[in-house]
Amino acid sequence: MTDRREAEREIEEIVHRETRAWDTRDLDLLMSVFHPDMVWPWPPTPRDHDPADWVLEWGRYDDRRWRAGWQRLFDTHELAWNRREIRKIELSAELDGAFAVVDIDTCWRGAEGDFRWQGRTCKIYTLLAPGPDGRREWKMTCQVGVLDYGP
Repeated sequence: MTDRREAEREIEEIVHRETRAWDTRDLDLLMSVFHPDMVWPWPPTPRDHDPADWVLEWGRYDDRRWRAGWQRLFDTHELAWNRREIRKIELSAELDGAFAVVDIDTCWRGAEGDFRWQGRTCKIYTLLAPGPDGRREWKMTCQVGVLDYGP
């Protein structure tokens, strides 16, 4: 049985793994974070807190489609910086569901200028049933696009 601290470390690891994937433009590492049922709602701007305004640009996770989309980003932009700080990790009482609140400041530099992901996001995870080898694995099922909660 996993204890609460071990589960928190596992969530920290997956957040840091995603950060490494962006930093190194490692598509395989990035794809390893996502659950097959992942969806990624995105606000039009960081100040659009009302979910009625959000969009689903890519729909349910599809490895080929998402991989191609992120590859286009990697091919057309340089990562100027990628700062991420975990603010909170919350686990279910059963230690099978979790979310991480992460403040991010990521800047992509391309021919048409810079664009940033800057603000706070909530990354939601589920613990998969153990595989044949008994290994436990967390996957991201949803992430709320970056929101600005400043004044």
